[in-house]
Amino acid sequence: MMAALLVEAAGPSSTIQDAGRVGYQRFGVSVAGAADPLLHAAANALVGNAPAEGAVEFTLLGDRLVVEAESCLVAVAGDAVVTIDGQPAQPWRSHRLTRGQRLAVGALRSGVRGYLAAAGGFALRPVLGSVATHVRSRLGGLDGRPLGPGDRLPLRLEQAPERIDAALDPAGLPRRGTELRVLPGPQDDAFTAAGLETFFGQPYRIGHEADRMGYRLDGPPIEHARGFNITSDGIPPGAVQVPGTGRPIVLLADRQTTGGYPRSAACWRRIWRRWPRCGRESRSVSAG
Repeated sequence: MMAALLVEAAGPSSTIQDAGRVGYQRFGVSVAGAADPLLHAAANALVGNAPAEGAVEFTLLGDRLVVEAESCLVAVAGDAVVTIDGQPAQPWRSHRLTRGQRLAVGALRSGVRGYLAAAGGFALRPVLGSVATHVRSRLGGLDGRPLGPGDRLPLRLEQAPERIDAALDPAGLPRRGTELRVLPGPQDDAFTAAGLETFFGQPYRIGHEADRMGYRLDGPPIEHARGFNITSDGIPPGAVQVPGTGRPIVLLADRQTTGGYPRSAACWRRIWRRWPRCGRESRSVSAG
Protein backbone atom coordinates (compact mmCIF):
# COMPACT_ATOMS: atom_id res chain seq x y z
CA MET A 1 0.00 0.00 0.00
CA MET A 2 1.23 3.47 -0.87
CA ALA A 3 2.44 5.61 2.01
CA ALA A 4 -0.35 7.93 3.09
CA LEU A 5 -2.03 9.89 5.83
CA LEU A 6 -5.47 8.45 6.52
CA VAL A 7 -8.12 11.06 7.33
CA GLU A 8 -9.95 9.74 10.36
CA ALA A 9 -11.92 12.93 10.99
CA ALA A 10 -12.00 16.05 8.84
CA GLY A 11 -12.38 19.69 9.73
CA PRO A 12 -15.29 21.66 8.26
CA SER A 13 -13.37 22.99 5.29
CA SER A 14 -10.00 21.32 4.89
CA THR A 15 -8.57 21.28 1.36
CA ILE A 16 -5.26 20.77 -0.41
CA GLN A 17 -3.74 24.08 -1.51
CA ASP A 18 -0.52 25.20 -3.14
CA ALA A 19 0.48 28.47 -4.82
CA GLY A 20 -2.54 28.29 -7.10
CA ARG A 21 -3.40 27.81 -10.75
CA VAL A 22 -1.68 30.90 -12.11
CA GLY A 23 -2.01 31.92 -15.77
CA TYR A 24 -5.45 30.56 -16.60
CA GLN A 25 -7.75 33.36 -15.47
CA ARG A 26 -8.22 34.47 -19.08
CA PHE A 27 -9.77 31.06 -19.75
CA GLY A 28 -12.21 31.42 -16.86
CA VAL A 29 -10.21 29.28 -14.43
CA SER A 30 -9.94 30.65 -10.91
CA VAL A 31 -6.47 30.84 -9.38
CA ALA A 32 -7.39 29.31 -5.97
CA GLY A 33 -4.28 28.43 -3.89
CA ALA A 34 -3.46 29.08 -0.25
CA ALA A 35 -5.66 31.73 1.35
CA ASP A 36 -2.73 32.65 3.56
CA PRO A 37 0.44 32.18 1.48
CA LEU A 38 2.74 33.14 4.35
CA LEU A 39 1.52 30.43 6.73
CA HIS A 40 1.38 27.95 3.87
CA ALA A 41 5.04 28.63 3.10
CA ALA A 42 5.93 28.45 6.80
CA ALA A 43 4.45 24.96 7.16
CA ASN A 44 6.38 23.79 4.12
CA ALA A 45 9.62 25.35 5.34
CA LEU A 46 9.36 23.48 8.66
CA VAL A 47 9.52 20.14 6.82
CA GLY A 48 12.05 21.20 4.18
CA ASN A 49 9.62 21.60 1.26
CA ALA A 50 9.62 24.32 -1.37
CA PRO A 51 7.26 27.19 -0.38
CA ALA A 52 4.67 26.35 -3.04
CA GLU A 53 4.34 22.62 -2.26
CA GLY A 54 0.79 21.36 -1.71
CA ALA A 55 -0.34 21.25 1.93
CA VAL A 56 -3.58 20.82 3.84
CA GLU A 57 -5.31 24.16 4.53
CA PHE A 58 -7.76 23.99 7.41
CA THR A 59 -10.29 26.58 8.51
CA LEU A 60 -10.95 27.14 12.23
CA LEU A 61 -10.60 23.39 12.97
CA GLY A 62 -8.15 20.85 11.61
CA ASP A 63 -8.20 17.12 10.95
CA ARG A 64 -7.33 13.84 12.69
CA LEU A 65 -4.88 11.76 10.67
CA VAL A 66 -3.32 8.32 11.05
CA VAL A 67 0.12 7.57 9.59
CA GLU A 68 0.12 4.77 7.02
CA ALA A 69 3.83 4.90 6.22
CA GLU A 70 7.07 3.69 7.73
CA SER A 71 7.53 7.22 9.05
CA CYS A 72 6.83 10.79 8.03
CA LEU A 73 7.76 14.32 8.96
CA VAL A 74 4.90 16.79 9.40
CA ALA A 75 4.41 20.33 10.70
CA VAL A 76 1.48 22.59 11.51
CA ALA A 77 1.63 26.35 10.91
CA GLY A 78 -1.10 28.12 12.84
CA ASP A 79 -2.03 28.70 16.47
CA ALA A 80 -3.82 25.36 16.72
CA VAL A 81 -4.27 22.78 19.45
CA VAL A 82 -2.20 19.77 18.35
CA THR A 83 -1.93 16.30 19.85
CA ILE A 84 0.01 13.18 18.88
CA ASP A 85 -1.51 9.96 20.19
CA GLY A 86 -3.54 12.06 22.59
CA GLN A 87 -0.54 13.87 24.05
CA PRO A 88 -0.09 17.65 23.61
CA ALA A 89 2.31 18.62 20.84
CA GLN A 90 3.52 21.96 19.59
CA PRO A 91 2.49 23.67 16.37
CA TRP A 92 5.14 25.69 14.54
CA ARG A 93 7.62 22.80 14.59
CA SER A 94 8.28 19.56 12.75
CA HIS A 95 7.29 16.20 14.21
CA ARG A 96 8.60 12.79 13.20
CA LEU A 97 5.80 10.21 13.26
CA THR A 98 5.79 6.45 12.68
CA ARG A 99 3.22 4.03 11.34
CA GLY A 100 -0.04 3.99 13.26
CA GLN A 101 0.54 7.22 15.14
CA ARG A 102 -2.39 9.59 15.26
CA LEU A 103 -2.00 13.35 14.70
CA ALA A 104 -4.97 15.53 15.68
CA VAL A 105 -5.14 19.21 14.74
CA GLY A 106 -7.84 20.88 16.81
CA ALA A 107 -9.28 24.37 16.91
CA LEU A 108 -7.31 27.47 16.09
CA ARG A 109 -6.85 29.72 19.12
CA SER A 110 -6.49 32.74 16.84
CA GLY A 111 -6.98 33.42 13.17
CA VAL A 112 -9.06 31.34 10.79
CA ARG A 113 -6.54 29.45 8.61
CA GLY A 114 -3.78 26.99 9.36
CA TYR A 115 -1.67 24.54 7.33
CA LEU A 116 -0.36 21.01 7.69
CA ALA A 117 2.62 20.10 5.51
CA ALA A 118 4.33 16.72 5.05
CA ALA A 119 7.97 16.36 4.01
CA GLY A 120 8.18 15.62 0.28
CA GLY A 121 4.59 16.73 -0.23
CA PHE A 122 1.50 14.82 -1.28
CA ALA A 123 1.55 12.65 -4.42
CA LEU A 124 -1.48 14.19 -6.09
CA ARG A 125 -2.01 14.71 -9.81
CA PRO A 126 -1.75 18.40 -10.77
CA VAL A 127 -4.58 19.93 -12.80
CA LEU A 128 -3.36 22.76 -15.04
CA GLY A 129 -0.09 22.73 -13.16
CA SER A 130 -1.49 22.90 -9.65
CA VAL A 131 -2.94 20.66 -6.94
CA ALA A 132 -4.89 23.57 -5.43
CA THR A 133 -8.51 22.68 -4.65
CA HIS A 134 -11.21 24.92 -6.13
CA VAL A 135 -14.42 23.46 -4.76
CA ARG A 136 -16.85 25.44 -6.93
CA SER A 137 -15.28 24.11 -10.16
CA ARG A 138 -14.29 20.73 -8.65
CA LEU A 139 -10.65 21.14 -9.65
CA GLY A 140 -7.51 19.90 -7.94
CA GLY A 141 -6.83 18.30 -4.56
CA LEU A 142 -8.94 15.21 -3.92
CA ASP A 143 -11.43 15.33 -6.81
CA GLY A 144 -11.92 19.04 -6.21
CA ARG A 145 -13.57 18.61 -2.81
CA PRO A 146 -12.78 19.12 0.87
CA LEU A 147 -11.20 16.27 2.83
CA GLY A 148 -13.54 13.72 4.36
CA PRO A 149 -13.27 10.74 6.72
CA GLY A 150 -11.70 7.74 4.99
CA ASP A 151 -9.68 9.80 2.49
CA ARG A 152 -6.03 8.92 2.04
CA LEU A 153 -3.50 11.64 1.35
CA PRO A 154 -0.72 9.84 -0.58
CA LEU A 155 2.79 10.76 0.53
CA ARG A 156 5.67 11.10 -1.92
CA LEU A 157 8.14 9.77 0.65
CA GLU A 158 7.87 6.32 2.21
CA GLN A 159 10.03 7.44 5.14
CA ALA A 160 10.78 10.69 6.91
CA PRO A 161 13.91 12.33 5.49
CA GLU A 162 17.04 12.59 7.61
CA ARG A 163 17.12 16.21 8.65
CA ILE A 164 17.29 18.25 11.80
CA ASP A 165 13.89 19.03 13.28
CA ALA A 166 12.85 22.63 12.69
CA ALA A 167 10.86 25.12 14.72
CA LEU A 168 9.55 28.62 14.12
CA ASP A 169 8.73 31.38 16.60
CA PRO A 170 5.49 32.86 15.21
CA ALA A 171 6.30 36.14 16.98
CA GLY A 172 8.79 36.70 14.17
CA LEU A 173 6.09 36.66 11.49
CA PRO A 174 4.69 39.97 10.17
CA ARG A 175 2.11 41.32 12.57
CA ARG A 176 -1.50 40.69 11.66
CA GLY A 177 -3.26 43.96 10.98
CA THR A 178 -6.85 44.78 11.85
CA GLU A 179 -7.05 47.52 9.27
CA LEU A 180 -7.56 47.00 5.56
CA ARG A 181 -5.56 49.57 3.58
CA VAL A 182 -6.77 50.16 0.05
CA LEU A 183 -6.13 52.27 -3.01
CA PRO A 184 -9.18 53.90 -4.67
CA GLY A 185 -10.25 52.59 -8.08
CA PRO A 186 -10.38 51.39 -10.71
CA GLN A 187 -14.08 52.34 -10.89
CA ASP A 188 -14.32 54.77 -7.99
CA ASP A 189 -16.08 57.18 -10.40
CA ALA A 190 -19.03 54.74 -10.33
CA PHE A 191 -19.85 55.95 -6.79
CA THR A 192 -21.16 59.24 -5.48
CA ALA A 193 -18.91 61.48 -3.42
CA ALA A 194 -21.09 60.64 -0.43
CA GLY A 195 -20.70 56.93 -1.18
CA LEU A 196 -16.90 57.14 -1.24
CA GLU A 197 -16.93 59.24 1.91
CA THR A 198 -18.98 56.51 3.57
CA PHE A 199 -16.60 53.78 2.41
CA PHE A 200 -13.46 55.54 3.59
CA GLY A 201 -14.95 57.20 6.63
CA GLN A 202 -17.15 54.60 8.30
CA PRO A 203 -16.11 51.39 10.11
CA TYR A 204 -16.64 48.01 8.44
CA ARG A 205 -16.08 44.53 9.70
CA ILE A 206 -16.03 41.07 8.19
CA GLY A 207 -19.58 39.71 8.04
CA HIS A 208 -20.87 36.16 8.34
CA GLU A 209 -20.74 35.68 4.56
CA ALA A 210 -17.02 34.96 4.42
CA ASP A 211 -15.19 32.14 2.70
CA ARG A 212 -12.22 31.52 0.43
CA MET A 213 -13.94 33.39 -2.41
CA GLY A 214 -14.39 36.65 -0.54
CA TYR A 215 -15.33 38.49 2.63
CA ARG A 216 -18.53 40.54 2.59
CA LEU A 217 -18.15 43.53 4.89
CA ASP A 218 -20.81 44.70 7.32
CA GLY A 219 -21.26 48.45 7.49
CA PRO A 220 -23.25 51.28 5.93
CA PRO A 221 -24.09 50.79 2.21
CA ILE A 222 -22.04 52.60 -0.41
CA GLU A 223 -24.06 54.70 -2.82
CA HIS A 224 -23.58 54.03 -6.52
CA ALA A 225 -23.61 56.99 -8.90
CA ARG A 226 -25.39 55.39 -11.85
CA GLY A 227 -26.46 51.86 -11.16
CA PHE A 228 -24.36 48.89 -10.22
CA ASN A 229 -23.78 47.07 -13.50
CA ILE A 230 -20.66 47.58 -15.57
CA THR A 231 -19.07 45.76 -18.48
CA SER A 232 -17.42 42.71 -16.94
CA ASP A 233 -13.68 42.89 -16.48
CA GLY A 234 -10.92 40.88 -14.83
CA ILE A 235 -10.81 40.58 -11.04
CA PRO A 236 -7.43 40.82 -9.30
CA PRO A 237 -6.89 39.49 -5.78
CA GLY A 238 -7.89 41.99 -3.13
CA ALA A 239 -10.40 43.82 -5.32
CA VAL A 240 -13.24 45.50 -3.40
CA GLN A 241 -16.41 44.93 -5.38
CA VAL A 242 -19.68 46.69 -4.52
CA PRO A 243 -22.85 44.94 -5.77
CA GLY A 244 -26.36 46.35 -5.75
CA THR A 245 -26.76 45.96 -1.99
CA GLY A 246 -24.01 48.55 -1.49
CA ARG A 247 -22.15 46.18 0.84
CA PRO A 248 -18.53 45.79 -0.26
CA ILE A 249 -16.91 42.39 -0.86
CA VAL A 250 -13.15 41.83 -0.64
CA LEU A 251 -12.32 39.13 -3.20
CA LEU A 252 -9.78 36.47 -2.24
CA ALA A 253 -8.14 33.27 -3.48
CA ASP A 254 -11.23 31.51 -4.91
CA ARG A 255 -12.62 34.69 -6.50
CA GLN A 256 -14.37 34.60 -9.86
CA THR A 257 -12.25 35.50 -12.89
CA THR A 258 -14.42 38.43 -14.04
CA GLY A 259 -17.07 40.60 -12.44
CA GLY A 260 -19.78 43.01 -13.51
CA TYR A 261 -20.02 45.15 -10.38
CA PRO A 262 -17.94 48.32 -9.95
CA ARG A 263 -14.92 48.25 -7.67
CA SER A 264 -14.42 51.08 -5.25
CA ALA A 265 -10.87 50.12 -4.31
CA ALA A 266 -8.17 47.47 -4.27
CA CYS A 267 -6.26 46.26 -1.25
CA TRP A 268 -2.55 46.58 -0.94
CA ARG A 269 -0.99 43.25 -1.94
CA ARG A 270 0.97 42.82 1.28
CA ILE A 271 -2.21 43.54 3.25
CA TRP A 272 -4.69 41.27 1.50
CA ARG A 273 -2.25 38.36 1.59
CA ARG A 274 -2.35 38.49 5.40
CA TRP A 275 -5.99 39.45 5.81
CA PRO A 276 -7.55 36.01 5.21
CA ARG A 277 -5.87 34.96 8.46
CA CYS A 278 -7.97 37.48 10.37
CA GLY A 279 -11.28 36.81 12.05
CA ARG A 280 -14.29 39.07 12.44
CA GLU A 281 -12.34 41.46 14.62
CA SER A 282 -10.81 42.89 11.43
CA ARG A 283 -12.80 45.90 10.37
CA SER A 284 -11.46 49.28 9.31
CA VAL A 285 -10.90 50.51 5.79
CA SER A 286 -8.48 53.31 5.05
CA ALA A 287 -7.02 54.76 1.87
CA GLY A 288 -3.32 55.01 1.34
